[in-house]
Amino acid sequence: MRKHTSTELVLKNANRFSSETPLRTTWQANYGKAQISFIFLQIMPKCHEFCVFLQKKQRMIEKHLILEDADPVIFYGINNANLRMLKALCPKLRIVARDNVMKIIGSEEDIADFEDYVHALEQHVVRYNQLNEEDILNVIRHKHTLPGTETSEDVIVYSTTGKPITARSENQRKLVEAFNQSDLLFAIGPAGSGKTYTSIALAVRSLKNKEVRKIILSRPAVEAGEKLGFLPGDMKEKIDPYLQPLYDALEEMIPPAKLQEYMNTNIIQIAPLAFMRGRTLNDAVVILDEAQNTTTAQIKMFLTRMGNNTKMIVTGDRTQIDLPSTQRSGLVEAVRILHNVKGVRIIEMNKSDIVRHKLVVRIVEAYERDEKKQREAALQRQAEKNPTEKTKA
Repeated sequence: MRKHTSTELVLKNANRFSSETPLRTTWQANYGKAQISFIFLQIMPKCHEFCVFLQKKQRMIEKHLILEDADPVIFYGINNANLRMLKALCPKLRIVARDNVMKIIGSEEDIADFEDYVHALEQHVVRYNQLNEEDILNVIRHKHTLPGTETSEDVIVYSTTGKPITARSENQRKLVEAFNQSDLLFAIGPAGSGKTYTSIALAVRSLKNKEVRKIILSRPAVEAGEKLGFLPGDMKEKIDPYLQPLYDALEEMIPPAKLQEYMNTNIIQIAPLAFMRGRTLNDAVVILDEAQNTTTAQIKMFLTRMGNNTKMIVTGDRTQIDLPSTQRSGLVEAVRILHNVKGVRIIEMNKSDIVRHKLVVRIVEAYERDEKKQREAALQRQAEKNPTEKTKA
C-alpha cells in the first residue's frame, strides 16, 4: 500500500472539511432563521398594538375651550392661582389662557379629561360664584364631579361671596313657589320685606339655568315725572339714580365682569317704565319695581308687554305712593282687577317679613300706628261735619 505523504494528507483533510462545512453552515443558518421568524410572528401583533398605542399617545392636537358662563376672573383665581394649579395637575398639557378662551395642546385622551374637569369647575363657579384650590383637587380626585355640591331646595342662588341667598320668611317662600307655578305675580309689602331682592334672585337663577335668555328690570321715574330731558348727562346718567337699588341687588349676585358683559350685550336690561312702550318681551324674566308709583295706564301697558316664555313680577308698597293725590295707583287698581284671573298670583307680605335692621320693623309699626290715628281722626271729623250739614239742610 502506498503511503500518503504529509502534504497529501493535509490536502485530503482540507478537501473533506471544505465539502462538509457549507452544508453545516446552511443548516445552522436556516434553523436560526426559523427561530427568528417564529419569535417575530409571536411578538408582531403585540408590537403593532404597542405602536398604535404610542402613536395615539404621541399625537398632539390643539383645542380651544371657551368659558361661556363662568367669570374668568373667578375661574382663573387671584393672580391666576387656580390656572397655575390646573397646569401643575395636568403636566402633559400645554395650557394658555386669554380672557375666557383656553388653548390646550396635548393628546386627545388628556385633553378630553381636562375638558371634563373644566366643565365641572365652570358649573361650580356659575352656581357658587367662587372657586378655590380645594374645589380643583376635589374635581381631579373624584373624576369630574364635586362632592357635596347638591343645592338645597331653599337656596335660590349664591352671592358673589359664595353665600347662599334663600327665602328667609314664610311669605318669601310663597313668592318663590308662586314664581315656579305662575307667569305673572304681584309681591306687595312694606319696605325691607325682601320682595325686590327675592324677585331679582329668582330672575338671576332663571338666567343661570338657561330657562330664559335675558332679564329686564324697570322702575317708574316718578320723581322726574318720566321727563328726564332736563337732567344732566346722557340717558344712562339720567336714569341711574332711580335704578340704583336694582344695580345693588345684581352686584351681590353676579360677579362684576360678568355683570358688565351682560349689560353690554343686553342680556340684562335696566330701563325706565316709559321705555317699555311698543316692545314685546320674549324669553325673559321682567320685574317692575316700585309699581305703586305707576298710573293705571302705565301698568296696563307694562303687563301687556308679556311675550312667549316670559315671567313677570310686579313689586310695590301701598304705603309709599308718591303720585299726585289726584291720581290712583296703578298697582292698587291692577290687584283689584286681576285678583281672580287664572294664572295670576298675588303675594301679600307684611312686617314679619322684614329682613333689614330690627329698627326697620319698629319704624314701620310706628308709621302704621300714626296712619291709623290719622284715618280715625279723619273719619271723626267727617262724622262731625255731616250732622252740621244735615241741620243746615
